[in-house]
Amino acid sequence: MSIKDFKRVVLLCEVLKFLNIISDGIYIDATFGQGGHSEGILSYLSKQGRLFAIDRDYAAVRIGKIIAKRDHRVTVIHGQFSKLFQYMKTHNLIGKVNGILFDLGVSRLQLEDNNRGFSFKNNGLLDMRMDTNSSLSASLWLRTASLKRIVWVLTTFGEERFAKRIANAIVTYRKHKNLIYTHELVKLITSSVPYYDKHKHPATRTFQAIRMYINNELSEIQDVLQAALLVLAPGGRLLVISFHSLEDRIVKYFIRAHSLPSLILNKSNSDIQYNDTFEKKFFTNSNNNQYKYYLKFIKRVFPSKSEIQYNISARSAVLRCAEKVVI
Repeated sequence: MSIKDFKRVVLLCEVLKFLNIISDGIYIDATFGQGGHSEGILSYLSKQGRLFAIDRDYAAVRIGKIIAKRDHRVTVIHGQFSKLFQYMKTHNLIGKVNGILFDLGVSRLQLEDNNRGFSFKNNGLLDMRMDTNSSLSASLWLRTASLKRIVWVLTTFGEERFAKRIANAIVTYRKHKNLIYTHELVKLITSSVPYYDKHKHPATRTFQAIRMYINNELSEIQDVLQAALLVLAPGGRLLVISFHSLEDRIVKYFIRAHSLPSLILNKSNSDIQYNDTFEKKFFTNSNNNQYKYYLKFIKRVFPSKSEIQYNISARSAVLRCAEKVVI
């Protein structure tokens, strides 16, 4: 990976700092992508260290396998990170992993492949599947989803204020022609949005919302966090980079629900008021802990102004770090 590529890896220095890497430790990059974070982690590991690279995008897995061929410390896993517990159980590593990283953004590999459909900047197939073996593409979903469902997705996952206008335009368009290409969708969005922030493309929120929905991204995050807590060793670090307020909220509530004060409160008070369903789910699940361990919140980190200048995709990133503490 070139110096230029490393500069485009979001919050790399911060990740390497807060992972608190042990040279002979075991680490997981649960969202491998092009391997920028992984190569940074490997530079801190001794010959005895191990790195597991997980990705459900086979294009990323191919890159990982190239690295694994020349580096015995690397094990590549093709699959959803929500199956983390099963993967680590297979390798007999439950409770033995020193650090886990999740970078929830779309990789540059995906954005720059026009036929993957993740980017609205260049025309290509309207696909958006993280795993190209899955059946539901963005194009297929937009052909079949109801108006009400499209509005809900754009509002919930994209926080799009003009969701109804955009959804109406999509439903009207598909009566005459199927949506196949990204620029078809971009034109519908731009014609439906009366005004927008000049610093953000009007299609940003819609593309994000559709991608998150068809890839079931929020459910994946919710499912994997509890597994990550079980997989971590005492003193192990959990790091999550989020790019969306809903993602960050899930991570925040999970860490809060598994903090020591919350575990104590949850055991003694059955009338807790929760902010939303995410928080209620995590606080309820934390009842199963039985005081064996808790998460100590370490830091919330944002990209520096200089990083955002050379990597605009970092502008909405937030890193949360927590440490597993055994009682």
